[in-house]
Amino acid sequence: MSMIYASISAILLFWHAAWQLLFGDTAVLGTSWSWVLGIVFLVLTVRTILFPVFVKQIKSQRAMQALQPRIKELQEKHKNDRETLQRELVELYRTEQANPLMGCLPMLVQIPVFLGLFHVLRHLKPTMPEHLKTLYGWTVTQFDSASSAKLFGAPVAASFRSTAAELDLLGADGVTVKAVAAILIVAMIATTYLSSRQLILRTGWAEDPQQRMVQRLMLYGIPLSLLVSGLIFPIGVIIYWVTTNLFSLGQQTWVLRKYPPPSTKTAPHPAPAPVP
Repeated sequence: MSMIYASISAILLFWHAAWQLLFGDTAVLGTSWSWVLGIVFLVLTVRTILFPVFVKQIKSQRAMQALQPRIKELQEKHKNDRETLQRELVELYRTEQANPLMGCLPMLVQIPVFLGLFHVLRHLKPTMPEHLKTLYGWTVTQFDSASSAKLFGAPVAASFRSTAAELDLLGADGVTVKAVAAILIVAMIATTYLSSRQLILRTGWAEDPQQRMVQRLMLYGIPLSLLVSGLIFPIGVIIYWVTTNLFSLGQQTWVLRKYPPPSTKTAPHPAPAPVP
């Protein structure tokens, strides 16, 4: 994981340095914009790199949707022979260049990035020994600057559940931290729901009961789980999550227009011939 932490730090430090040229280290409206925008552009960098993977995901989903009638035929034909069914399905996916696992790939790639940022931000503590401050390519000056960075007066390294002792070390007010964190948690939940809803409505609800259950879990379960987990996320991580969701909404709108789901409308039956 050290390589991931170092990579996340390198991207964050690059964008911080770029925005520092414009804003310096002066806080405006209680916000260290060079660090906050550094996190935002970290998201944009990662999502830009992953964009071709997302396009492949959509193409694979379209191929899978188009294959559903043939998949049902095979399931009915080999309902008593699972081994033959699996072999026929694998051959069908290979021939039609469809990958049922492709839908999970973008999320799996983003998980290490999220965990890396979570670790890096949790690492930003003013009491950290100096030899640990220089981990992952940081200098002591950069570490001290980041550990004091704030969003509207709330440190990006603090969370809704930060203790009074932790807030004292960060020089933060508990009411301000809870207010900023609560607003961001609501935004995180709302944008997560909207992103999932947009994708499901555009691609259509699955006919298979198990797949539909997974869709419902994505639509309702994940946003609700964030109500709990968001309480322990550092504010900087929530900024990352909200930015990711907003990017996803825009990206999905473009991609789904370019690669619309296949029509589910059946062709009209021809009118019966008139009786002579």
